[in-house]
Amino acid sequence: MQQKIKTALISVSDKTNLSNVLKTLKKYNVKIISSGGTYLSIKKLGYACTEVSSYTGFKEMLNGRIKTLHPKIHAGILHDRSNKKHSIEMNKQKFPSIDLIIVNFYPFQKIVINSKSNKEIIENIDIGGPTMVRSAAKNFRNVLIITNKNDYLDLINEIEKNKGKTSLNFREYMSSKAFGLTAYYDAMIANWFT
Repeated sequence: MQQKIKTALISVSDKTNLSNVLKTLKKYNVKIISSGGTYLSIKKLGYACTEVSSYTGFKEMLNGRIKTLHPKIHAGILHDRSNKKHSIEMNKQKFPSIDLIIVNFYPFQKIVINSKSNKEIIENIDIGGPTMVRSAAKNFRNVLIITNKNDYLDLINEIEKNKGKTSLNFREYMSSKAFGLTAYYDAMIANWFT
């Protein structure tokens, strides 16, 4: 089952190699939503992008702790496109689908190694990123999740091969990698606490 990518949400701590992905997304007229530093980087690279706060109509708050934790984002990621009730609810709220999530997390391990400040370490526990990753990975039948810049080339090849769409096999494979990452990330945090 192929799924067309119409809208992507990109929120990355490591912005390396983003330009090739953006070039491919532009080629297939994919709308891009982003926040904070990623939004600024995308604009600087010359690509159109909507800031998350503009998209949700809700300004980020609590020093950036609340940005992507919003029903419009998570409903867009989590709704089942084949479920009539979901479609009715999405239409009623005027919430569009989000078909591709590209996220990498705050560099928690690097901060732990380089900082003695518990406050700084705690501020680098990513919440919004893993939440979006888990939402997208759960809904792999409809949404593609990319969590590693090393998968960008595979992403580009997948989109090119399928003319702007993605295959179920590819989405499922990326979902398994995403759940592996969230498990590893949470284990790192648990280790630090113990």
